[in-house]
Amino acid sequence: MARKRHNLGVFGWLTAGCLLSIFAGGCSQRTEMASSDVADESATQVSVQLNWYPEVEHGGVYQSVVDGTYESLGLNVEIQSGGRATPVASELAMGRSQFAITNADDVVLFRAQGADVVAVMAAVQDHPRCILVRADSGVESLDDLSGMTLQRQAGRAFLAFLEKGGYLKDVRQVPYHNSIAAMVTDPKIAVQAYSVAEPLIAEQQGLEVRTLMVSDLGWNPYSSVLVTTGDLIRESPEVVREMVAGTVAGWKTFLETPEQANAAILQANQHGMTEEALRFGAEQMIPLAMPSGNRNEVGTMSADRWQTLVNQMVELELVESDSVKAEDCFTTEFLPPVK
Repeated sequence: MARKRHNLGVFGWLTAGCLLSIFAGGCSQRTEMASSDVADESATQVSVQLNWYPEVEHGGVYQSVVDGTYESLGLNVEIQSGGRATPVASELAMGRSQFAITNADDVVLFRAQGADVVAVMAAVQDHPRCILVRADSGVESLDDLSGMTLQRQAGRAFLAFLEKGGYLKDVRQVPYHNSIAAMVTDPKIAVQAYSVAEPLIAEQQGLEVRTLMVSDLGWNPYSSVLVTTGDLIRESPEVVREMVAGTVAGWKTFLETPEQANAAILQANQHGMTEEALRFGAEQMIPLAMPSGNRNEVGTMSADRWQTLVNQMVELELVESDSVKAEDCFTTEFLPPVK
């Protein structure tokens, strides 16, 4: 049976923001990478907005672009690179992207703010968020941070969790500038980090470090979450189903053989990314995406996990108790059956 194609058309995703820039003198080129250099007119044109510069956290999406998985499902997928403070919800709401990658706690915040953002798969089950300290800092666990200076990005939900739990008592908090350079000269510096990246950077600079996982304390939102809008789910469910199927397949391949996707990520990331860092990150991603070691775990989500997250964010006073319901944050209807 031939697979139905649903073409959103140019003006289905070249909307308000881009049209304004056309009248102002031309639409800027934002596309990072596309699944086909020459678009198949019978394929569905969609774009996916990244929440950061291309890294291993986006590996499954790049994998399905470069190996033709999306194309085989009738999708022509464009990847749009993110960066600092990428307005994921706005990109979706304006129709500039049909899908995006973000974290589960951001989904809760988006919905509390009135954005109809829905998670349709979660690639990473255990969040890579950690606090990085030097091995000679005297800090053995997150209970030992008192007296340290923490470089962090203010306003992140994990900080509210740590503060509520008393882990940041007597900790001096200063801005984080995407560098661990201060740790080189000062053992009393701790930095927010991802376990898939900064530990290697520290090792390359001759530092022996300790990686303290925030998820061990119970703050563990899904990450590398594929999201879309409620409108697209209602109006074009077949497009969502194909995108989810392709992304799950891409992640499964990436976790086994990441070389092809890593090459594409390296080409796309012009912010100091290296082949060694991507190789390290892909290795570290395996237990985070498959904590049980079962590849069929990739992409799955549970109502319990989402409810726990919403409850935590209400308790932390990050969202109002009646502003968001856990069941509205996600759907599993498009996930492939777990074998």
